[in-house]
Formats: sequence, structure tokens, C-alpha cells
Amino acid sequence: MEASSSTSSSTTTTPLLRRRRWSHYIPSTIRLKTSLSSELSGAVGDLGTYIPIVLALALVSHLDLSTTLIFTALYNAATGLLFGVPMPVQPMKSIAAVAIAESSTHLTIPQIAAAGLSTAAVLLLLGATGLMSFLYRFLPLPVVRGVQLSQGLSFSFTAIKYIRFNQDLTTSTSGSSRPWLGLDGLILALSALLFLILTTGSGDNDAGGSINLNYSENQEQQLSRRRLRKRLRLLSAIPSALIVFLFGLVICFLRDPSIFNDLKFGPSKIRLLTITWEDWKVGFVRAAIPQIPLSILNSVIAVCKLSGDLFPDREASAMSVSISVGVMNFVGCWFGAMPVCHGAGGLAGQYRFGGRSGASVVFLAIGKLVLALVFGNSFVSILNQFPIGILGVLLLFAGIELAMASRDMNSKEESFVMLVCAAISLTGSSAALGFGCGILLFLLLKLRQLQCSGFGFGFLRSSNKPKSSDENEEENKLVP
Repeated sequence: MEASSSTSSSTTTTPLLRRRRWSHYIPSTIRLKTSLSSELSGAVGDLGTYIPIVLALALVSHLDLSTTLIFTALYNAATGLLFGVPMPVQPMKSIAAVAIAESSTHLTIPQIAAAGLSTAAVLLLLGATGLMSFLYRFLPLPVVRGVQLSQGLSFSFTAIKYIRFNQDLTTSTSGSSRPWLGLDGLILALSALLFLILTTGSGDNDAGGSINLNYSENQEQQLSRRRLRKRLRLLSAIPSALIVFLFGLVICFLRDPSIFNDLKFGPSKIRLLTITWEDWKVGFVRAAIPQIPLSILNSVIAVCKLSGDLFPDREASAMSVSISVGVMNFVGCWFGAMPVCHGAGGLAGQYRFGGRSGASVVFLAIGKLVLALVFGNSFVSILNQFPIGILGVLLLFAGIELAMASRDMNSKEESFVMLVCAAISLTGSSAALGFGCGILLFLLLKLRQLQCSGFGFGFLRSSNKPKSSDENEEENKLVP
């Protein structure tokens, strides 16, 4: 009996030990914080920004898509393991905008790489010396919120253009109004938009759990609340963004069946770039100079603040994010990979669709790596047929989620600084300009509140000086 009991206990405990061993080998940063379907859906949350820029660079500047997918996949896996949040890997937008600008000569791949390396060197220096952490610690919150609001609204405006108008990604211009019908029509985009709203709601994937039961209600009302909570949980479990993206891939082959003939399997060869002194000069002056302030503000400061808002127990440090951007580009740019950074919009988009841990971007890394190794550069022909309206829908949700981070301004003064900073950033098309004006405005408002004693402003000092008891008695006599 004792032998049989010992064998039965050993058989029951062995599977448990195996489970513990397997879970023990998984790093805590990529352990699921929610359902697998939600993490998979969150993995594609920033593709509304990623795909249009990568596709435009591949068509205009002949970017090696296979190399870019391989290196960004490695970046995604590394950042997921390092930060433990769905930290995005996005293109450096100012460099991409200059590279594909129609009004000037297009940048070559070595010049694009030189711009990315120059920007990376600045961020690596700021991060390693601690200057980035100092800057992040003392920046006023309303100014940071203004940068986030402007970036979120900018993404949203671009998303609406993607949905409403035909796009020429090679020149970054909008064309005629998008037709209602067709495989990239308004009906398709609006259907995807409605589907995402019905499944994700306002963006809180735990909406079902937020509906608390009120035991003072009668039994019928409690039953109705339970049904509502169950329905919202079921809707939140649907990997809606992943479904929309996969549906877009299917439409690619329906729009142009000849894609099958253009597919060539296998990745391209990775080659080391030769960057001349002229490439360094052109890349730094034309692309790195406008990119550096944007990377500091949006890729480090804004993304660190947003990570603290979304994940209070896992806030990314400014030093680690800054060094991460520097190291990523120093590894990949030498081989012709697209210059990348972390972006607050990408983090907002991945969170919006269910990403809650580093596992989300690790799944994205696996997907990119498979596409690069299987299809290589021929995947450009597939992306060229991807419905731009669907990309606009994904980008719209990411922009709105980022803009909503600014809803915690509690005073009129904070809101004033934030809105002025955002307005200047949008109208001036420069986050650095809005940031500088926001800092100046914040300092002026604080200076206005100083008592300025010792500087000869007697009228300020006398107005703030407490009144004596005799003065209070004289005032009381004057009051009827």
C-alpha cells in the first residue's frame, strides 16, 4: 500500500514539477500578463506606422526589406526581454520623411544609415552620461503631455487622410477621394473601424472586470450586469487587430493575383555598407539634425512617461531607452537596415489592442523573422497591395490612445501649457519648437507667481504681507 501510494503521488507531482520547470525558464519580462490572443493582437498595434514608412523607403530609396525585417525582429525580441512592456521599434520618421521627399534629391541608403548612426551617437552619449535621465527628471509634465498630445493628433490626422483619400506613399501625398466600394474602399475601412470599436471599446481590455456588482440591486439587475460583464470579456478576448491585419494580407492577393508569380523565397544577402565622408555630411545635415530633437522628445522622454502611465510598476528609465536606441542603430545601420527608435505612438497602439508584456513584441519579432526568411525582398510586392485604409484605421487607434495620455492635467494652468505646446508643435510641424515654447511658457507662469522680495517690487511684497490685527479692525469698521 505504501509503495502504491508513493508511486501515485510521484505520478501526480511529476507533471506539476515539469510545469514549474518550463515556466521557470521563461523570463519574467515575457510572461503573459493577459490572454495569448490579446498579446498577439497587440503585436500588430503599431503596424499602421511601420508598414507605410518601410514600404515607401523600399520603393523610393531601395531599402533592403529583408535586412530591415531581420534586424527589427532582433530589436523587438531584445526590447521585449529587456523592458518587459510592449516597447515598439519604429522607423525614425524625420529621416524617412527627408529620404523620400519629392522636393529634393532622395537620400541614398549610405546617407540614410549615416543619419541614423549620427542620431544614435547623440542618444547613446546622452544616455551613457546620465544627461538624458537628468533631462527627463526635471522636465515639466505639462510640456511632456503637450508633446504626446501633438504626436497623437498628428498620427490621427494622418490616419484620417489614409482612410479618406488615395495615397502615394512614394511621395507622401494624398490624391483623390477614396471610392466607397472596392478592395481598398471606404466601406472596407469603415467596416474595420466599426469592428475594432465593437471589440475593443474605448481601449480598456479589462472593461468587463470594471463593472462591479451592486448588491443593493434586485436579482434581475445583478443578472443583467453579469451578462454585460461576460459579454465585454468575450469581446475583449478577440484578437481584433490581428484579425484585421491578416484580413488585409488576404486582400493583397485578391487585389493582384500576379503577386504569386513575383514571390521569391529566401532572404537576401546581408552586406556591409561603405559610408563616405560625403554621405556622413549629407546624412547629418539633412536628416539627423531634424531627427535628433524628435528622438529625444518622442522616442525617449514621451515613451518613458507613457510607460509609467500604462505600467506603473514597469516604467522604463530614460537612460536605458536612450542607450537602447543608440545600440540598435549601431548594430543594424552598418548593414543597411532602416534607422529605428522607440516611439510613444507605437507603445500606445500596442497597449490599445491588448499588449501588456514583452511577449507581445517577441511574437511580432517571430512574425517578422519568418517573413524575412521565407519571402525576403519579394514581400515588398505584397505590402504594395496592402489596403491603405486598413493601415489608417490601425494608426487612428494608436494616435487616439497616445493623445488620451494627456487627460490627467488637473489645473487650468497645466492645461494651458499643454495646449499651447501641442498647438505650436502641430502648426509649426516641429515637436522641438513646441517643446521650447512650452518650457518658456511654463517658466513665465512660475515667474509670475514669485513674490520677488528683495528685487524692489514693493507692490508685490505689500500685497502678500499678512495684515496686522489693527488693520483688520479698521477694515471691519468700514464694512456695513
